[in-house]
Amino acid sequence: MHESAYREAVRKLHAQLGIAPDYAQRKGLPFFIEPEHALLQATEPDFYGREQRLLPEALEAWTSMRAAANTEGVNLMLVSAFRSADYQAGLIQRKLDRGISIEQILNVNAAPGYSEHHTGRAIDITTDDCPVLEEEFENSSAFAWLELNAKRFHFHLSYPRGNDCGICYEPWHWCYQA
Repeated sequence: MHESAYREAVRKLHAQLGIAPDYAQRKGLPFFIEPEHALLQATEPDFYGREQRLLPEALEAWTSMRAAANTEGVNLMLVSAFRSADYQAGLIQRKLDRGISIEQILNVNAAPGYSEHHTGRAIDITTDDCPVLEEEFENSSAFAWLELNAKRFHFHLSYPRGNDCGICYEPWHWCYQA
């Protein structure tokens, strides 16, 4: 899909979900264009047994990082990776259907077009004996290992406490940046 068509599709998703037109300015989040699907490569099955996809360089870095952690007795497990704008819209719509306000949702989930997951470089991580996608992950040996070692593999924590985007603290969300 060409960039202009993608931007228009995202604009329509925002209108359908009730996301204000000034969302990007208020949050200060960059707009992300999805890579061509053919460029994404399958990862190992995620925590739930689902196939995930990443760009080749992010997959290589993730695989190396996971192996390095494993040699030190730390088990890093993938929870999610690439998500399309349509998939992101579906996540938000399910929360709206449960009666959660769009304002509350957008403090936890980036709007379609603004999620790092659209890039094919972002991953959500968990480990043994840790609730999935919960702040409690910060107390795990996996998080401690990531804080010390993720930069070696070009991963950074995207949403630390008090981030400028107003997205809730996500110790499980890391993004590859070469």
